[in-house]
Amino acid sequence: MNQGEGMMCATNTESITRYAQRPIVRVQGDASANTSDKVAEEVPIAMLYNDRSYAVMMATPGDLDDFALGFSLTEGLISHPDQLLDVKTKDYVEGISLSMRVAEQAPVNALSTDDQRLLPGRSGCGICGTRQLEDLVRQPAPLAKVRSFSAQALRHALETLSQHQPINDATGSMHAAAWADTNGNIQLTREDVGRHNALDKLIGALTREGINPNDGFLLISSRASYEMIAKAASAGVSMIAAISAPTALAIDLARGAGICLIGFSRPQRYNIYTYPERLT
Repeated sequence: MNQGEGMMCATNTESITRYAQRPIVRVQGDASANTSDKVAEEVPIAMLYNDRSYAVMMATPGDLDDFALGFSLTEGLISHPDQLLDVKTKDYVEGISLSMRVAEQAPVNALSTDDQRLLPGRSGCGICGTRQLEDLVRQPAPLAKVRSFSAQALRHALETLSQHQPINDATGSMHAAAWADTNGNIQLTREDVGRHNALDKLIGALTREGINPNDGFLLISSRASYEMIAKAASAGVSMIAAISAPTALAIDLARGAGICLIGFSRPQRYNIYTYPERLT
């Protein structure tokens, strides 16, 4: 990350995300001009638990406390937010380290060295580097409580989602994960170059704010891949609306977990893949 060229841009009142500027030649028709363009930051972020390396993720360097908490919860490395005792962030030339101190009973402490990520998690991949096949596809437990939402609320949230994506508006390359209440009012949004990172950050933010994710629904600006369903199910979410398509495995996992899954979501049209009766 080039700190000299980075710019600071507020995503909301409590979080800061970075983007950079790079020189470009802009061509329009027969004319060209030297100018600059805003581009998303993407850096390696090392995830350490009690001084033990677990994974390296490619992510946007903002909302890192939310990322640390959300990643730890959705990956099953801690079983309760209170088990994450402390997070220290340190910048290096090569990237950023998130050094997390967790309670002795946290599940991550029971992992062997064979269970850590072997390869970095690319920005487009939530499971890159996972060593064992059984770690990849984990059927989420069925939700203890499911909710229904109105089509009007979904429509309102979709109509306003772009207003909550300032970094994507500047760079055109960011995913967003947003949480809307029962009226469709978007209350929290997190952006990242990786769709699963954005969702981890959002789940971390909801947890830190003491918000029950099942009191509203999720919007994601990406496709609904299976790891997005698994992460949402771990947070107890009843409904997910994705801007792009779901995969077959994501649909199967959503059905098993009790999640209403919506794809190709637009204010006036969308496909409901599971539990259509829950969108009233």
